[in-house]
Amino acid sequence: MLKASFALTFAQVGLMTLTLQLTASLLQPLVGLYTDRRPMPYSLVIGMTFSLAGLLLLAAAATYGVVLIAAGLMGIGSSIFHPESSRIARMASGGRHGFAQSLFQVGGNLGSSFGPLLAAFLVLPRGQSSIAWCSLLALVAIVVLWRIGGWSRQRRRPATGVSSADRVAPAAVPKRRIGWSLAILGALIFSKYFYLAGLHSYYMFYLISKFHVGVQTAQIDLFIFLAAVAAGTILGGPVGDRVGPKYVIWGSILGVLPFTLLLPHASLFWTPILTVVIGLILASAFSAIVVYAQELIPGRVGLISGIFFGFAFGMGGLGAALLGQLADRIGIEAVYRVCAFLPAIGVLAAFLPDQRIIAGIRTRASATTEDAEDAEVQS
Repeated sequence: MLKASFALTFAQVGLMTLTLQLTASLLQPLVGLYTDRRPMPYSLVIGMTFSLAGLLLLAAAATYGVVLIAAGLMGIGSSIFHPESSRIARMASGGRHGFAQSLFQVGGNLGSSFGPLLAAFLVLPRGQSSIAWCSLLALVAIVVLWRIGGWSRQRRRPATGVSSADRVAPAAVPKRRIGWSLAILGALIFSKYFYLAGLHSYYMFYLISKFHVGVQTAQIDLFIFLAAVAAGTILGGPVGDRVGPKYVIWGSILGVLPFTLLLPHASLFWTPILTVVIGLILASAFSAIVVYAQELIPGRVGLISGIFFGFAFGMGGLGAALLGQLADRIGIEAVYRVCAFLPAIGVLAAFLPDQRIIAGIRTRASATTEDAEDAEVQS
């Protein structure tokens, strides 16, 4: 609808996503670093208020520039929301960190999957101003998050103000290996979110261009794909708790490669089926990546969450912008053939340290720290 209203190119469609994702990605690590030192559970309400303002401005936007400002406000809301909410999810996990991270993330995936349905059956028939009705969800969320912030505040230690999710533990692996592992995880997120950006931002246009389906049909197919992403997200956490996040990461990114290679050559019947399989497999990786990184650098939940959510959103936005420019030059169908090879980067997961090695190093480090503390007390 916005593409038609403002006569936008694919590149400008991608720039809307880039604006949203960049404001989210650049601020999140800074917010996470700050809240690791000074947890702010009520910051969740502040973040949702920014999102509310962005929705209302988008509903009233009369120019493309105002649309970009609205996207930026929603990105700021996201950057404030995610680090602290990820910490609270870990605090409430009862030790099932993968499951808690997946359950937390699947809320966002479900929201994204319902977006195309709201667009198809609410916004498209009634116009841009009807987006304002979606702000009611943000108002409800503000009330809910105020209650959650109060619960989180009560759970923190009165004496120190620090919860078990925030306490700094000994480093699990040497710093050099941590840096190498984080670089690998970053490359995996790049491959995952560049590919997902191509589907999320341009799947409708791909279906319309290649198979000549209607807009509402394309919206429904996009909803089916995003619902599969949500289902894959919730499956990835519990599986990671059982077999270890490294194997989920490896199987998710590299395992989706055969299906991405088939997708550009599939018929209209097989295309939605393949995208469901791709969504289920590929989406299971992110919660495992976040939990794995939190285990690598314990006690820095907010910083790690901010870095990885921010980097993921940044890669999604950058991918949408670059793929939009590429689609303007070579066509959307050619873009899908190029992107099909991105999951091959998943082979790098083989070089990540095994989770049992991390646990063993941390156990020895913890024992050494406790021995040193005992000796200090005795002296």
